[in-house]
Amino acid sequence: MDPKKTNYHAQQNIDQIEKMREVLENLPPFCKQFFRGISDTTSERTRLAYAYDIRVFFEYLHDCNKSLQHMEIRQFPLSVLEQLTREDIEEYMEYLGYYKKDDKEYTNDERGKKRKLASLRSFYNYYYQAELIEKNPAVLVPMPKLHEKEIIRLDPAEVAILLDQVEDGTGLTTAQKRCHQVTKGRDVALLTLLLGTGIRVSECVGLDIEDVDFRNNGIRIIRKGGYEAVVYFGEEVEKALRDYLEVRHHMIPQSGHENALFLSMQNKRISVRAVENMVKKYSATVTSLKKITPHKLRSTYGTTLYKETGDIYLVADVLGHKDVNTTRKHYAALEDDRRRYAARQVRLREDLPGKSN
Repeated sequence: MDPKKTNYHAQQNIDQIEKMREVLENLPPFCKQFFRGISDTTSERTRLAYAYDIRVFFEYLHDCNKSLQHMEIRQFPLSVLEQLTREDIEEYMEYLGYYKKDDKEYTNDERGKKRKLASLRSFYNYYYQAELIEKNPAVLVPMPKLHEKEIIRLDPAEVAILLDQVEDGTGLTTAQKRCHQVTKGRDVALLTLLLGTGIRVSECVGLDIEDVDFRNNGIRIIRKGGYEAVVYFGEEVEKALRDYLEVRHHMIPQSGHENALFLSMQNKRISVRAVENMVKKYSATVTSLKKITPHKLRSTYGTTLYKETGDIYLVADVLGHKDVNTTRKHYAALEDDRRRYAARQVRLREDLPGKSN
């Protein structure tokens, strides 16, 4: 792979490694063994998420467990893990629903609790399988039951309204209109790309100019998990990208950002947060639209593709889902609609003249 291509993603990994080291400085030393042990099977991003979750767990023990309040977290021995009971873990789960830390309030819904319990289970399981502890109370606590949420998607009319809004800028404030004059081409291209390919916002901001191939109408991206893939786009995306690149070639990027496809107002590679704010800004000006995020644009693309093709495996492949069951879970309602449609198409007997029902 071209070294230039890995710069952005390599830097992301470096940033996550540095954050991980900062978190580990405040955790018991034995935690480092766990993160070394899972390094070959998880990404930097996943390990950092585990570290944040486990930090919350140890902070809870320090603040709420009377037998541990006299010790600094870094002094906790490994034996602390097997001294806890199922009830202790259940009390921790209850605590996660609402707590305060450094004058800030935190809440976790069922999904947040499930993720933190999954992190804790992995943590415990590592030491249990390594025969470093004899008890594993985390595995005794059942996972929170998730209530399925309706996936918010845009229908074709809403997509058209949104893109029209991005192009003409009506409804923006005076200050926003001044920015819009500068960023219009970029914003149209970026949102058209998200809606027309279903790529993740993190994949989008990592794009370099050289990743766009107009000969085959494809873009080369680094997927979640670090592998490379090519995603293809249609004529609308092609036009938006070509129009933007005419402007982009006249821009002078800051050092280190020369290859970035999408630039910020500061001529640096645009960030995930900036794209999230951009989507929020435009959607807020269109009152008929649902509250949308970049991920909802991805859901919109997946819905449209599935309705047009009926091929759940194709949708999974294009969206970059490693497990088709992930895709099936998100689009189960659409599959049910298709099954109902199939039932209505089959007639076993024609109604006979004069036959009463």
